Amino acid sequence: MILQLEHITISFGSRVLFSDVTFRLEEHDRLALVGPNGAGKTTMLNIITGKEDADDGRIILAKGAKLGYLEQEAIEMGERPIFEEVLSAQHEILNQERHMRELETSLGENPTEQQLASYGRARDQYEAMGGYQLESRVRSVLFGLGFGEDDMERMTSDFSGGWQMRIALAKLLTRNPEVLLLDEPTNHLDVVAINWLAKHLKKRFSRGAGALVVVTHDRWFLDEVCLRMWEVHDGIAEPFEGGYSAYILQRVERQRQAEVAEQKRQNLIRRELAFLSRGARARSSKPRFHVETARALIAEEPPLRNTTELKRAAISRLGKKCVDVIDASFSYGQNKVLDDVTWMIGPGDRYGLLGANGAGKSTLLDIVQGKLRPQTGRVKIGKTVKFAFLSQKLEELEKLKGDRVREVLSRYNARYMIDGKEVSPAQLLEQLGFTNAHLNMPVETLSGGQKRRLQLMLILLDSPNVLILDEPSNDLDTDMTVAMENLLDTWPGTLIVVSHDRYLMERVTDDQFALIDGKLMHCPRGVDEYLELLEEDRRAQSNKTTSASKQGSAVQPQAKSGLSVAEVRELKKQARSIENKMKTQEKKLAQAKEDLLKVDPYDYQALGEAQAGIHELEQRIEALEEEWLLVAEQMEG
Repeated sequence: MILQLEHITISFGSRVLFSDVTFRLEEHDRLALVGPNGAGKTTMLNIITGKEDADDGRIILAKGAKLGYLEQEAIEMGERPIFEEVLSAQHEILNQERHMRELETSLGENPTEQQLASYGRARDQYEAMGGYQLESRVRSVLFGLGFGEDDMERMTSDFSGGWQMRIALAKLLTRNPEVLLLDEPTNHLDVVAINWLAKHLKKRFSRGAGALVVVTHDRWFLDEVCLRMWEVHDGIAEPFEGGYSAYILQRVERQRQAEVAEQKRQNLIRRELAFLSRGARARSSKPRFHVETARALIAEEPPLRNTTELKRAAISRLGKKCVDVIDASFSYGQNKVLDDVTWMIGPGDRYGLLGANGAGKSTLLDIVQGKLRPQTGRVKIGKTVKFAFLSQKLEELEKLKGDRVREVLSRYNARYMIDGKEVSPAQLLEQLGFTNAHLNMPVETLSGGQKRRLQLMLILLDSPNVLILDEPSNDLDTDMTVAMENLLDTWPGTLIVVSHDRYLMERVTDDQFALIDGKLMHCPRGVDEYLELLEEDRRAQSNKTTSASKQGSAVQPQAKSGLSVAEVRELKKQARSIENKMKTQEKKLAQAKEDLLKVDPYDYQALGEAQAGIHELEQRIEALEEEWLLVAEQMEG
């Protein structure tokens, strides 16, 4: 046990947020807190860190364990270069380094044995703390989070709030606390940085050093990183084994069981109840939720969307012409963000747009909408096209802030079609999670997530036929994101989505495109292919640099390290062997994760064994990675 919450109760006025909540966090745990906005997830993190006091209960932290907490918004940032800022978080190592330097200075020309021994102990402790690897570790984390070498000397104040949150995350990750608490860590990250963070956390917490608690609405991240889930709702914390997919399966099964039980109760099926209550064997039997059950449930559901019908509806609204971007280029000074881009967008197309910050996504979308003219090339926009743009900001609601939601809805006479049925604006809002009480609230008093959903609804009621969404899941919990996705599934028009939410991107779009080095590239396999393309681009750039540095120098028959050609050949053979072993273990890991979904969610022993097997495979892969790195270092000298 590294952290335990015992009988936590907290109330705000007459509202009980938590009542008698108890859970235990073990070494290697990667736990997620999920649930609707306002359920108390952040409050739970604040209680764990001591920022808020519970009305009752206690927090037990393992002796010597340190907490690290990334809050959603709070940023404490010094006015200095970002490399120094991140380095400054390593108080213990820096203090030890100062102590070592003081001892070094005091040695003089004729140091005593006692002085040398003291200095030796200080140096050994500094090495044990990882002091000699500190700067490379800081760089590695900053690079992983999207900073470049040129950023290292830039002042923290030069960066926007989102990038400052990345700096705060980097400070926390380099500190390596035994218990790491992250509140919405992916909010300000792009898909590349999210992918790096997931890999980093899995590696960090597979070594038996501490545990992770994360609050996030990023479903891909939950699936990739977390081993357990606690759903916070209605004053309780309900446990689930596995990541997001396993959590949804178990949730559906529990809901199914509850509905069955309620139906039996209502219908008074006494004979069935009597049968269930008869005999030890009957009482000990438990409903099992296997993949077959999941497939049966899925089979009962209609397809996510009728693509053919939506296409037909889109053509009837748009005609056959939507937007054609042809050979478009655009530069900001010497920075060419779009290079000969061609993008044919037809009626009913549903495209996702990927790219790093500054890659040119906003510029391309402005060109698509006719807000910006390309410097070369041309854009053809159909005569019937009516654009709507859901921005990350909520400026569109600013003029409505004093109005009640009911008053805003009364200005719309339009009816909205969902699955072939007409619904009123109020009914549409209900599908997006609003209650009757919300209808009487002024717009300015709504939460960020509620404003986001209202913003989307008003856009849809304005009947656009080309909809562009910029990070539409911001401020939404997982359930509301799913509700929004369900709504978009029925929308008959052309859709372009920019989002770091991989699940949303794959759910509501049919094809993904990526902007890399000014070029628009089709990614049929989605985000995974985009990440592969980025890696290929990085390697190509690295190879160019390496080739350039070798020009003019004679080829040496012997490696820098002094190894013979035969020795280098043997090391390469070892590296290939290790790579093959890694591929084998990775296949086993993928299969083990698949098999986890087949385990009875109520068989905690089987679940524990399956998780232990996955953990063992992850450790094997990690050991092979370290072995490969050692061989690589030997080859490099």
